[in-house]
Amino acid sequence: MDTVREENVLEVQKLVMTFGGLMALSNLNFQVKKGSIKAIIGPNGAGKTTLFNIITGSFPPTEGTVKFKDRSIQHLKAHKIADRGISRTFQTVELFGNMTVLENVMLGCHTRVRTSFMASGFVLPQSRRKEKRIRESALKILKFIGLTDKFKDSADSLPLGEQKLLEIGRALASEPELICLDEPAAGLNETETHVASSLIKAINAKGITVLLVEHDMKVVMNISDEIVVLNYGQKIAEGPPEDIRNNSRVIEAYLGAEA
Repeated sequence: MDTVREENVLEVQKLVMTFGGLMALSNLNFQVKKGSIKAIIGPNGAGKTTLFNIITGSFPPTEGTVKFKDRSIQHLKAHKIADRGISRTFQTVELFGNMTVLENVMLGCHTRVRTSFMASGFVLPQSRRKEKRIRESALKILKFIGLTDKFKDSADSLPLGEQKLLEIGRALASEPELICLDEPAAGLNETETHVASSLIKAINAKGITVLLVEHDMKVVMNISDEIVVLNYGQKIAEGPPEDIRNNSRVIEAYLGAEA
């Protein structure tokens, strides 16, 4: 048995999230194995993005715990969670459109490089050396995601498919152990979806654990090791793709049209 893959890097325990009288998540429990790709699926309003927001520190849950590498993180701020080794993308691409492709990735690198206030303010050699390393790291990431030739372009000049790749690249720049991808294939054509799927598998092959929210069932079934299905904030199924594909509750709640 591969003991590395069996180790849980993320554990969600008895998670509850309410907004006023609305129950967005109810007693949610699941684990993510280190080195795996785990997908979260469910109808619109099932609580998927709320779950991501809790895991990545946008807001704390009403009840329950989130553990990353056996340490509770549910009440940490987003930047502290990023420092621990979790990064994310968003449903709607969030880039600095007036900055270049390279600069967007370099911003992600800065979370891993600490430069003192004095060194930054006076542009000392130490700061220049770190800036050079950041640039080199960002260029390597652009090569990995296939955007090297666009490094001087403004981010908002890219088509949607490349913007999504860039956002993933920026998330990778912080050197995460767990990357949370919120609908990376949304709005993409078949060719762009294939590129995004291939990139996700390549990221995972580097040892980075992937937690994925996605509506494209072909993507989910092709790349996921395990799937959690949410409906009205509750988990109704969990398991490998072949089990989820044949689960009657899942078909009734979500996959009916696909089936």
